[in-house]
Amino acid sequence: MPVVPPTDDAGRARRSYAIVVVVALAVGLVFALRAPDRSAPSEVSVAAPVVSTTSSGGGDPTTPTTVATTPTTPTTPTTTKKAHAAKATTTTAAPATTTTVDSGTLPQTDTRPTATGTLFDAGVQAMWQAIVRDDPTAGQSFFFPRTAYLQVKAISDAAGDYQNRLLAHYADDIHALHAQLGANASRAQLVGIDVPSDQAVWVTPGQEYNQLPYWRVYGSKLRYTIDGVEQSFPVTSLISWRGEWYVVHLGVIR
Repeated sequence: MPVVPPTDDAGRARRSYAIVVVVALAVGLVFALRAPDRSAPSEVSVAAPVVSTTSSGGGDPTTPTTVATTPTTPTTPTTTKKAHAAKATTTTAAPATTTTVDSGTLPQTDTRPTATGTLFDAGVQAMWQAIVRDDPTAGQSFFFPRTAYLQVKAISDAAGDYQNRLLAHYADDIHALHAQLGANASRAQLVGIDVPSDQAVWVTPGQEYNQLPYWRVYGSKLRYTIDGVEQSFPVTSLISWRGEWYVVHLGVIR
């Protein structure tokens, strides 16, 4: 059978088909080149275009229908990094501590005391409460410090003398004054204390069995009222330590 040369329409169809294939390949190549560089590159697949041809009744091929598949763009795997937050360190400050120094362990001074000041007023109030409540220990803060007495006295048993004589007599005097208040103790109100500071003397070492000096004053008076009537108790002897007055004999010296 003789070969029938292709008609012009068939030639145009084949040329169109070739152009479509070239364009599809070029598009796939462009996508592949424009894809970002990855540490683990994915393969780029360029699908060949699917061409379907249908014949018309005359048997001549019609213009091919081209379906181009969009090239697959490689997907970069997403890595989720957990942020390691630094552990917060909580520092708890140590509670503040207050160190109270026993003044009786410190050196004596020659400061002349006055009957004023926070420490003095607190001491007088403590002694008054001891009398009202009949509790000698409540007034011990106004009594001459034991540690200071051990420094002052030049005797063989200063500790025993302090405990068994001075402190014991102070307790006896507290009880005696409370007894004087009697049933009126709950109604008694402190007015204050009179200290004749201008009569104070500086007692030097060697006097009164002492090895350290101190200021001493006799004749103070503790004033109070009961139902508006003022009364008083005598305070026989005050002596000083580092510029502060302390009771050493509340009642008579013995």
